[in-house]
Amino acid sequence: MTTLTIRRPDDWHLHLRDGAVLNAVLPHTSEHFGRAIVMPNLVPPVVTTAQANAYRERIMAALPAGHDFTPLMTLYLTEATDAADVVAGFESGAITAVKLYPAGATTNSQSGVRNFENVLPVLERMAEAGVPLCVHGEVTDPSVDIFDREAVFIEKVLEPLRQRIPQLRVIMEHVTTKDGVDYVSGGGDNIGATITTHHLIINRNALFMGGIRPHYYCLPIAKREVHRLALRKAATSGNSRFFLGTDSAPHVDPLKESACGCAGVFSSTNTLGCLAHVFEEENALDKLEAFVSLNGPAFYRLPVSEQMVTLRRYDEPVAFPAKIETGDGQVTLFDPMFAIHWNLEH
Repeated sequence: MTTLTIRRPDDWHLHLRDGAVLNAVLPHTSEHFGRAIVMPNLVPPVVTTAQANAYRERIMAALPAGHDFTPLMTLYLTEATDAADVVAGFESGAITAVKLYPAGATTNSQSGVRNFENVLPVLERMAEAGVPLCVHGEVTDPSVDIFDREAVFIEKVLEPLRQRIPQLRVIMEHVTTKDGVDYVSGGGDNIGATITTHHLIINRNALFMGGIRPHYYCLPIAKREVHRLALRKAATSGNSRFFLGTDSAPHVDPLKESACGCAGVFSSTNTLGCLAHVFEEENALDKLEAFVSLNGPAFYRLPVSEQMVTLRRYDEPVAFPAKIETGDGQVTLFDPMFAIHWNLEH
């Protein structure tokens, strides 16, 4: 197969940041994707519908001329979140989901939830209104090994929460373990999961190849090979509960290459080529459209794209920039450690 025509993909988990970085990275998404769930962990975080509207305006102002792209806004859940504002924002179409960060779990999550009992009233209202909850599924207890935090979160937090509010629609973001795949696979119609491009490609060894490799450091952290293989099986299965969320998360190089480097992988530029490579390896190119274009809209109860795009397999490797300029510094593009032969045809 040398070409593959599919409905235009969407990205169901994306960091666009703000300011100069937003202006630099947005075109790398809007060139390839029709919609994206935009993460709210700015400084300060996006916690109200009014703030989401203002952020959306900044995104649209940064959109290159001729690009057709819809940002789907989210609110950052805190213990002071106003349930009425959430429901009103969702019903007006201003927001698409609410994001749960356990406090301290990842970048700019200090304002996240510490006591889950305090957000139950908001989650109950969300369940009644059909508002999806996007979950960063890791505990932050320092006594729990970083490679076990997803599995412990499922057992200690997520499953008890879903037992208490079974009608709540939950997306387990950037699932990274076989435990997570198995949980979502058997979890019923009200749970789905996003899988990132990079977690399909790297395992935890990538962090330490000949030294510390900060540009492979992300949260949730890459896990053992058995977990990567479980993710590949889920993504390429056609199972409608699994869909693409790149978690593309740009940080300028000085913030990555430091004594306390930031977590995040920037992959928007070459994601579709990387994914086509993975699905080709798994003899599952016929399942790629479901993963990138169909399953996400189905879970979010949104229409699929009416636009069609074509991916082409080139004889020679496609050249992607190693870094992009932002005005605040360079951002390094995810290196999958293999030659990419697929790219969007223009």
